[in-house]
Amino acid sequence: MTRVFVASRNAKKIAELERILAPLVPEIDVVGLDGVDFYDEPVENGATFVDNALIKARAGHAATGLPSVADDSGICVDALSGMPGVLSARWSGQPLGSKDGQDARNNQLLLDQLADVPDERRGAHFACAVAFAWAGGELVVEGRMDGRVLRETRGSGGFGYDVLFVADDTPDGRTSAELSVEEKDAISHRGKAMREIAPQVADALR
Repeated sequence: MTRVFVASRNAKKIAELERILAPLVPEIDVVGLDGVDFYDEPVENGATFVDNALIKARAGHAATGLPSVADDSGICVDALSGMPGVLSARWSGQPLGSKDGQDARNNQLLLDQLADVPDERRGAHFACAVAFAWAGGELVVEGRMDGRVLRETRGSGGFGYDVLFVADDTPDGRTSAELSVEEKDAISHRGKAMREIAPQVADALR
């Protein structure tokens, strides 16, 4: 059994990487933070998504000794000069209380900031960096999903800003929160980056 660590407690993210790696690496076992001994997670104080992904992957590899994958992602809004960017998760301030509550505050602040921005200037994209650190070195890939920000939330799936975002690759106008898991994985920034890095992870594990 080949073990790979993902610096996350997100069960969907862990399962996604295992699904992608399974055809490439026989008997792969992908574990998250709850599957390893506790360690102090690093502060994500990088200036870019790549910086933060590397910070987490390096810390995971150092703490567990396992080949380690980590990602960082967020929404970049054209009318806000690319913000929230790396501050996406804490755009309305440091996270307080439930994740759902923080998401709602972040979404409302973004809506307020874009209230006077016309539809044709509400372009945005989700960006993701996925880093892999192992005994032989480290590498990073990036993924992107272009689209636009709506004027109201729609949908109950996904998380974060998904309820406000319609991807250019979704011709029927559904938000990312209205897509099935499979539909979102096929076009999302994270899905693209995970699929790109998977063969390189597989090569490193052989």
